[in-house]
Amino acid sequence: MRTIHSSSSHHWDGSPITPGRRRALRVAADSPTRLLRTAQHGECRDCGNQVAWHTTITQRALPFHPAELPTVIVPEPHRWHVASGVAHHADDGTPWCRITHPTLCPAHTAPQALPPALDTLRQRLALRTRRLLDTGAFTPGGQSAVEPPTEDACRPSRPVVQFLYSRYIAARPVEDIQCVAQTVRRTRCPHPVLVPGTTPGRWTLTSATPHRTSRQLSLPPIDIALYDLGHLPYSEQLRWRTQHCPAHAAAQGAPDLALAEWEPFDPLRHHAFLATRLPGSSQHR
Repeated sequence: MRTIHSSSSHHWDGSPITPGRRRALRVAADSPTRLLRTAQHGECRDCGNQVAWHTTITQRALPFHPAELPTVIVPEPHRWHVASGVAHHADDGTPWCRITHPTLCPAHTAPQALPPALDTLRQRLALRTRRLLDTGAFTPGGQSAVEPPTEDACRPSRPVVQFLYSRYIAARPVEDIQCVAQTVRRTRCPHPVLVPGTTPGRWTLTSATPHRTSRQLSLPPIDIALYDLGHLPYSEQLRWRTQHCPAHAAAQGAPDLALAEWEPFDPLRHHAFLATRLPGSSQHR
């Protein structure tokens, strides 16, 4: 038996195959964020369910439930909407809204009594977590957990960095902080932020709680190793804040493929990562 159409350019029913044209993702010139929405999905480190990352107007990254929900089933304090890639904690008046994943995460206690529809969704997420655990496809905290620093004084695993009059804790050693911009090949830039030829920061010992008040819990007065960028020009400090290499910092229209990994430094939460000696020093100070 012979087929009527033997050409691979047609479907089985004879209709022509029209390959879709690849479209490049672009960031609008007036967009408040340079982050492309592609590749910003991940898994919750506590339950293994899918999340979608969005930045807020304060440049804080939050995990959201990947699907929109009807506004009528979401209590007003939990309603979010996303505009131009930025999440806003407000109701935009549409029939659909977004909700943060921690509100539904089955690995945590619900912040308050949820409506029946959200409680049912939370139970479905819990069932998926159980299936992932039973099949060995997920280990709570296994993929995203960060180990405390070792005794290698020359290379703090999560250094405290200061720029733009604020302190942050990095996700990896200073030399390994990678540019988050997209290359012309649509891949993440492989170059580090600290490249040869640029002025590096200065390691110094300073107080862990420089602005402690009498009503604020704090650690005992100790000095920690701090990578200070405050002596650099504003443009250089801003380059570190946006986590760009010099080439992509100069390219104003370059979009980002990943979120900047800076986390606001908290001496209580990040106590396990504090280094009390300078890199290269063999003695604790």
